[in-house]
Amino acid sequence: MQVAVISDIHENFHNLILALNDISQRDVQKILCLGDLMNAGIAKILAAQEIPCYMVWGNNDGEKVDIMNAAYRENSSLEVSLNTYDFVEIENRKIFISHYDNLALPMAESGLYDAIFYGHTHLKKSEMISDTLVVNPGELSAQKTGICTYAVYNTEDNTAEIISLKDCITLKSDLVKSYLDKNKDILNFRSKDSFK
Repeated sequence: MQVAVISDIHENFHNLILALNDISQRDVQKILCLGDLMNAGIAKILAAQEIPCYMVWGNNDGEKVDIMNAAYRENSSLEVSLNTYDFVEIENRKIFISHYDNLALPMAESGLYDAIFYGHTHLKKSEMISDTLVVNPGELSAQKTGICTYAVYNTEDNTAEIISLKDCITLKSDLVKSYLDKNKDILNFRSKDSFK
């Protein structure tokens, strides 16, 4: 089975729609969303898809009631976990999903999962830790890196491909980059690497 893994949308409707259009051209049967929608309108778009979507909370999902309302409305394709992490099984693959890298990486070392997906840092990454596939699909928002990415996970061979989308939009202007670079020590962002 092909599973799309998306994260860190940060209310970028344009890039989400680009990703969903791309996903619809692939043989994807499920979407895993790793949080940071920021906007209930994003949840409504996910809920309206033909492909079912399972979501965990991120640190930037403030409209929780409205997001849950989108998930519970009639014919919704969106299901929302109660946590920032969850354990799912798809096609006999044990998968741990979380918004946070500091939850995901220790789980990889446990050896209990075939695959682990996390977001939060906005930095795309795919690696094997022992026999566990560990993937950060990057960001749909293109907010920090300027690149819009998501992953497609193949349960059959336990691999993932990170897809970079064209025609995305970003708020990472020269002004923003200059300001963040000049003030990175004061701002104390966790994911400083994403501002390079």
